[in-house]
Amino acid sequence: MRDRPAADERDEGKSAAYRVPVMEALSRLAKEGPSWLEVARLAFLSRQLDQLEIERLTPAGQVQLQLSSSGHELAQILLGVSLEHPHDAATIYYRSRPFLLASGLTAKEALAASLARCGSPSEGRDVGVVFNLPRRQRATVLPASGNVGLQFTPAVGWAQAIEYHRDVLKQPDWDGAVAVAMGGEGSTATPGFWAALNIATTLRLPLLFVIEDNGFAISTPANLQTPEGNIVANLESFANLEIADASGSDPAAAWRGINDALGHVRGGHGPCLVRLRVPRLTGHAFRDKQLYKSSSLLAEEAARDPLFFLKDYLLSADIVTPQVLNDLARDVEREVEAALTAASALAEPAAESARRHVFFEEAPLQGGLRPQNVQLPPGKQMPNAGGEPVDLREAVRRTLLAEMEQNDRILLFGEDVARMGGIHGMTRDLQRKLGEARVFDTSLSEEGIIGRAVGMALSGLLPVPELQFRKYADAAHEQLADLGTIRWRTAGRFAAPLVVRIPAGCGKHHQGDPWHAMTAEAVYAHLVGWKIAFPSNAEDAAGLLRTALRGDDPTFFFEHRGLLVEDEAVRPYPGDEYCLPFGVAATRSRGDAVTVVSWGQMVHRCAEVAEALPDKITLFDLRTLIPWDRAAVLESVRQTGRLLVVHEDTATGGFAGEIIATVVAEAFAELKAPPERVAALDCPIPYNAQLRDRVIPGSEQIRATVEQLLATSY
Repeated sequence: MRDRPAADERDEGKSAAYRVPVMEALSRLAKEGPSWLEVARLAFLSRQLDQLEIERLTPAGQVQLQLSSSGHELAQILLGVSLEHPHDAATIYYRSRPFLLASGLTAKEALAASLARCGSPSEGRDVGVVFNLPRRQRATVLPASGNVGLQFTPAVGWAQAIEYHRDVLKQPDWDGAVAVAMGGEGSTATPGFWAALNIATTLRLPLLFVIEDNGFAISTPANLQTPEGNIVANLESFANLEIADASGSDPAAAWRGINDALGHVRGGHGPCLVRLRVPRLTGHAFRDKQLYKSSSLLAEEAARDPLFFLKDYLLSADIVTPQVLNDLARDVEREVEAALTAASALAEPAAESARRHVFFEEAPLQGGLRPQNVQLPPGKQMPNAGGEPVDLREAVRRTLLAEMEQNDRILLFGEDVARMGGIHGMTRDLQRKLGEARVFDTSLSEEGIIGRAVGMALSGLLPVPELQFRKYADAAHEQLADLGTIRWRTAGRFAAPLVVRIPAGCGKHHQGDPWHAMTAEAVYAHLVGWKIAFPSNAEDAAGLLRTALRGDDPTFFFEHRGLLVEDEAVRPYPGDEYCLPFGVAATRSRGDAVTVVSWGQMVHRCAEVAEALPDKITLFDLRTLIPWDRAAVLESVRQTGRLLVVHEDTATGGFAGEIIATVVAEAFAELKAPPERVAALDCPIPYNAQLRDRVIPGSEQIRATVEQLLATSY
């Protein structure tokens, strides 16, 4: 480890009264070392669980996916027993079960996970090696992802949240905490790793990267993941990053490397990356016979088995006797057999529980504001009378400001949202009014923006990230998809409620092109666990945004660029307590001949048609897509017998298909004509105005389709 002076400015606002006892306790652990007998028991336990699954349970078909941790145990356990601060947290990956055991997971729970039973951390919902664990005696283990590399930026979010809790919320018990991001050497090739590395070093966050390098990502060798196969050597010149390299098989070397790295991070010196060289003693998964490895390499890896080194270390240092080790091994064998009996007796998850916890049902143990009882209650559902007319942009800005003034756990961030106020002007003056800790610019990484938001939300904050355009959100798709399933795959134990603001569609000044003008909202309707709001005017924007900010589920909030400052979206500001319920459509016109359903800017084009055809059209502005107002649409279609859905997204796979399918399934007998849809053509938005007008629906096309419907009868 290289010595660096402490950054005095990072100690401002810390509470010495709390820091002294906590850091003394952690320092004592560092000086005296771990309880080596506990380390040995956990290492034997992890290996015994692997052997049980490999030799008995997987061949018998009782375990469907077995990924062994053999060879990784010692390094992970030494790390796990070191994380005793009450606000330490770690993000993990699919080979992290030894770390979970060191963090408090029981053998029974581990086998319940492998057997997909109730009583496991996911209640049988997730792969048996993909874990989560609210804090027990050691670190909080944040929900793991089955996608490689997605663990890194949520750890960044927790690390930044440590500083926010300590310095802004004045919670001294967060002082000295660290975030840890664990991964294999293959994960260092992913966008998430580099996004996290950039953020952590730029902000000098209390984050420890732990890279377990076993030389192979399935069958691909390390030299195809990073030049020459050594990430530490390649990061020598990376600014603001302490680096270390140690054997993960040698107990003394592994402990020293982990202890020094944690001391650096806990001391306020910024992030550290430690590479621990470990053997992978089995294939990547059960059926992998490692035919891509030579016999000499397999023998060399077997010779580096950390359990051999651990036993030798304990005996040579007179920490234990051979008899104690033998007794310990037999005790672990009995523990594992008892755990198997208990886990096998656990119930299978009830089939009807499969859809539970997709959305909020009850307060989680970790994540969001509910566990801390600091969530603002829902506001009133009636807008104030006589409010000042505002455009949609100002309605969003006022709502953000009002909510952030009432709730100091809301953080707003993204590219150019701070001094510039956002490239659309949505966050103008908010940093000046609320401070740099609460409104700040980020690096140009949508993966980093959303992943960071996940970690912050899990820590008990309410992030409001802005993504500059809908197209740019594609770079964060993996994080967005994973985020929505956190509550479901942890069986309600964890949650990450937040609001992602996304400008979409063609704007007034820059009308459109393939990169800045898409809406593509239907893609997000396929992401489990997300709510979607798409307002058409300022009043609805204020009400829906406030509901999202006081809600319990991750929410996409679309801001149509063509409505931000346009007169057609201007409405009286409804007040600082107005909350508009999701799933309740607005009726913009009444008629008896056709039901028209739309949202966003298309509502106004449909309204032009409804005005030109008085008493013919019942026009619904859905306002939210997840959930959408099925009852109102079905009731109207049963009266009119005709349905038209209009949206700016492409026709194929657009949300109109979902609405039409529902109507056909539930109101087919009442239909007088086949349902129709008007949508964008199945191609990108063109830059040329004439081409663009051909692609995006206009009022003339909408009217022609309505008239065609009126002329059609079964």
